[in-house]
Amino acid sequence: MASDFHRNVSIRGNQDFSEIKLKDPIRVAAGALGVKEALRHSFKEMGVVRSMTALLDMNQQDGFSCPSCAWPDPEKPSKVAEYCENGAKALADEATTSHIEADFFKTHSVEELSQLSDYDLNKFGRIIEPLVLKAGSIHYEPITWKDAYQLMAQEFRKLNSPDEAIFYTSGRSSNEAAFLYGMFARALGTNNMPDCSNMCHESSGVALGETLGIGKGSIKLEDLYEAEVVIVAGQNPGTNHPRMLSALEKCKQNGGKVISINPLKESGLINFKNPQHLKGWVSGEDIADVHLPVRINQDIPLIKLILIKLATLDAINENVFDHKFLDQYVDGYQELIDDLKKHDEKALLEQCGVAKEDIAIVVELLAKKSKIVVCWAMGLTQHKNGVENIREYVNLLLLKGAIGKPNSGTCPVRGHSNVQGDRSVGIMHFVDKELNKRIEKYLGFVPPSKEGYDTVEAMKAMHEGKAKVFMCLGGNFLMAASDTEYTAKGLENCELTIQVSTKLNRTHLVTGKTALLLPTYGRSEKDLKNGKLRHITVENSMGQVRQSRGLLKPPSEQIKSEPDIIAEMADTFFEGKHAMDWKALGENYELIREKIDQVAKGFQDTEQRSKGAGYYLPNNVRELDFTKLPNGKAQLTINCIPNHELKIDEYMLMTIRSHDQFNTTIYGLDDRYRGVYNERRVLFMNPEDMTAGGFKKLDVVDISSSYDGKLRTAHKFKIIPYSIPRGDLAAYFPETNVLVPHNHFADRSKTPISKSIKVTIVKIY
Repeated sequence: MASDFHRNVSIRGNQDFSEIKLKDPIRVAAGALGVKEALRHSFKEMGVVRSMTALLDMNQQDGFSCPSCAWPDPEKPSKVAEYCENGAKALADEATTSHIEADFFKTHSVEELSQLSDYDLNKFGRIIEPLVLKAGSIHYEPITWKDAYQLMAQEFRKLNSPDEAIFYTSGRSSNEAAFLYGMFARALGTNNMPDCSNMCHESSGVALGETLGIGKGSIKLEDLYEAEVVIVAGQNPGTNHPRMLSALEKCKQNGGKVISINPLKESGLINFKNPQHLKGWVSGEDIADVHLPVRINQDIPLIKLILIKLATLDAINENVFDHKFLDQYVDGYQELIDDLKKHDEKALLEQCGVAKEDIAIVVELLAKKSKIVVCWAMGLTQHKNGVENIREYVNLLLLKGAIGKPNSGTCPVRGHSNVQGDRSVGIMHFVDKELNKRIEKYLGFVPPSKEGYDTVEAMKAMHEGKAKVFMCLGGNFLMAASDTEYTAKGLENCELTIQVSTKLNRTHLVTGKTALLLPTYGRSEKDLKNGKLRHITVENSMGQVRQSRGLLKPPSEQIKSEPDIIAEMADTFFEGKHAMDWKALGENYELIREKIDQVAKGFQDTEQRSKGAGYYLPNNVRELDFTKLPNGKAQLTINCIPNHELKIDEYMLMTIRSHDQFNTTIYGLDDRYRGVYNERRVLFMNPEDMTAGGFKKLDVVDISSSYDGKLRTAHKFKIIPYSIPRGDLAAYFPETNVLVPHNHFADRSKTPISKSIKVTIVKIY
């Protein structure tokens, strides 16, 4: 066929409405209903015996780590159930007994499949053999592993420069797979290693690096139990990290207070029934003592206002701020105090949209407490000023001396299960000179010294035809990235796209001219090689490295582990002639861990120390060591007030998850915590804004954003009245990612502005 062959694929899928049902939002998280839903979903996908076998092994010290979020396990996990509803759904999703059989793609073209919704695509089940979509074809067909490796090697050799290849990493990968993957990219000659951190917590890493000297949180799980105050900002733990609620429950039982700061009042922070205890089946624990419904991306004026009031109290009796701590460990105190004096309290109050009475309660609470933890997620990071948002919360912690001490500190709550571990073992687009020295010394090759593409730059390179091969180690890049249409065109410009995946998703349908789909194990499955059961390691949100060993039989003998796939790919490309013995590394994970110990910072004797509860990587903040920062001290910072300059017909939209999804994976069409059933194309709107704009409940509207003269539209959403600040809107992602411009992102971190998109809405019918 002609070289300009173009597949007629849809990037949005089916947009027909289901029969939507609305109920009052459920104000109690977990409990018996959560257990019921977890088991219902598990039994449906895996059957009773397979479900119970896997669920009782998940997050146990001799079992496997949850494939869902990166929340840490207690030192002594519950033997009954150390998982949440969403963890059970994630397990059932990857360990489903539904499979895509050999003749599936003979009768289903990528064009036909692309017309389905993301939910329907996910329901087809596991991919059980390697597949190729040849140039000019609209049907995947089987390919042998040997031919797949040869095809990849052939395309890599065609490149005019190694920088024409891009290697994207999802947070589900193991440390072993991510390490090999990152080293292959460097051995090829490029640092083009965008990863999912670029799209979520990169702002956290930058902000924490600038202020505290490490891009990770400082607390351990047990610190939450005895904290006096826990601030949960820009986060919905009831849906996204439900096991976090158990830690908050312990904090409350020990007399601690919880402050929720978020535009939406989420169910998990209202009331939590812990199903691990008999009491939790009957009654729940009220979690948040105070909820501050801040307007979208107005955390900085809110925290500045709180700091001003605390500074006023401190000026009277000098015991509100920890001056001894500030003198010894912190730089920039007087500059910050001088800056606070420049701000008008009334203007800050109006801008943040929070009632002054609620702020007064928080100020009184914080003034008297010193053991403070701040937890946050994408509600803070995915804004143009995402880095500054986090730095402002760090200011609060530093002024209170709540850093580097027990029961105090920073807690960025990571999303995917090993996203932090990926970065720790070398998945990064920037250049770490010390890492490069260790690679040269211990691995025997010289890595590239030129900075590579992050996610934003990778999208642009593909769109402009500067990238020829795009490889994904897990994930659903098209639906996770911003500016869906722009990203799709970039993928279609590539000569070859490679996906290492467990299940079908939209990035497998919107591809390069040629596409490979390579099936891999789920976290829960046995990884056997030459009769030996192998294990991997992962790092949780709090920097703890531990082993993970699957126990379920994989759905096919044609499936390979991620380290196997990467090692064979590298060995084929280098034809066995490279300083690294890729084949040996792919066969023996112990050898990989030896190399990780030599090359990755902080890893030591991982083979032994990762057993049981595992071990913590070094963390300078826990040691109160800020020697790598200016003047050898932690940094207080001056952060500007955000100014969105909304026009009279514009609203501020934030993307959110439903309770029936994890990242881009859609488990179902219900969001019972918000009272929405059987539909995802909905727009949450303040009732007063609805009246003012002439909208009614379930009106169908188009949502549009306009940046740099380009109009982007998400079509056909039903309006739902909801308790959200005036002027603000919320809708699910990835359906609204199409509205996020690729070239608007957080300063310095380049995280997309997915939580603060200026939009207009037009009624269709």
